[in-house]
Amino acid sequence: MLPADDALFNTFDVESNLNGMKINKPTLVVDLDRVEANIRRMATKMQDNGLIFRPHFKTHQSHFIARIFRKYGVEKCTVSSVSMAAYFAQDGWTDITIAFPANVLEAEEMNDLAARIQLNILVDSVEKVNLLASRISASVTLFIEVDTGYFRSGIFHENVDEMAKIIDAIISFRYFTFAGFLSHTGNTYSQSSAQNIVQLFDESRRKLSDLKRHFSPKYSDIVLSMGDTPAASLAEKFDGIDEMRPGNFVFYDLMQLSLGSCRDTNIGVAVYCPVVAIYPERNELVIYGGAVHLSKEKTTWKQREIYGLVSFPTSDGFGIPMKEAFVSGLSQEHGIVSMPAHELEKIKLGDILAVFPVHSCLTADLNSHLLSLDGDRIEKYRTY
Repeated sequence: MLPADDALFNTFDVESNLNGMKINKPTLVVDLDRVEANIRRMATKMQDNGLIFRPHFKTHQSHFIARIFRKYGVEKCTVSSVSMAAYFAQDGWTDITIAFPANVLEAEEMNDLAARIQLNILVDSVEKVNLLASRISASVTLFIEVDTGYFRSGIFHENVDEMAKIIDAIISFRYFTFAGFLSHTGNTYSQSSAQNIVQLFDESRRKLSDLKRHFSPKYSDIVLSMGDTPAASLAEKFDGIDEMRPGNFVFYDLMQLSLGSCRDTNIGVAVYCPVVAIYPERNELVIYGGAVHLSKEKTTWKQREIYGLVSFPTSDGFGIPMKEAFVSGLSQEHGIVSMPAHELEKIKLGDILAVFPVHSCLTADLNSHLLSLDGDRIEKYRTY
């Protein structure tokens, strides 16, 4: 959590506090020690609970960071698109779930992948299964995506009759294998307390378990797959679930901090932004770091809507988030930072501030690469 007392800072020295990194524009910086600690902690928790750990790689989108997972016995992963699956397949990942409704228009690309790896895709209707069957010519594993109350995508959990028809359709095609039921409890992100998050997860877990009990007499080896970082971080019981697919935990962010999923010292990325204008009369400054660098995700912090918290980078990391300084507004390239006068007077033009993102998945996606605290460039997948 944030410190109880205001942090005191000396006049900022860009060169000494950036380990020689030459930063002159918004740059996504990663603390690899924090990232590895987050991976190790989650992998241990999943293993201790006897779960298949299939982390979602859409957060970091990086071969380099994905390889850290291998150190902790992770051999399977989740992605959010066919092209992202291809990116990780290039680096030797051979069991990949695309946790997004299967896009029949990418059947050719799915065929190419399925010829090289175990590819797992999502369906939620007989129509989707039939369309895929007319275009897929390689072995593919299919999960039925189940909506347990998030109301985004998937077949509603009570619609067991339709699910039976979907399963029958799946097993009728030579290239298809029925894997089980998959759900994302994304509504944990809107909960107001850790207790509510765990309660919602438990309810969704029971709904999937009911499906497994219903269909197990006829279909063996049904896998129940769930995944979200708040639940994976906070829940202690995973009874009935076979697989978890959290992703955001690798970096965490302010949204997770506000939910109680992590501490500020677990946040693994920050966007380093130059100060380009200072307005003491408004208790504000402007950073070169706007919506195209941070995203426009916001969260409520101490009864204010904010787009990020800020700190002075130190010689060994991001520094401590300042208690009363925050990104209060964003346009395309501009970031407006509000802070008390006694903090503002320590800042000069050309200084670098570290901005802790509200939603690290979107922030990472917006940036072409990451930079380690040692100044090493880490390449990543580009969505577009």
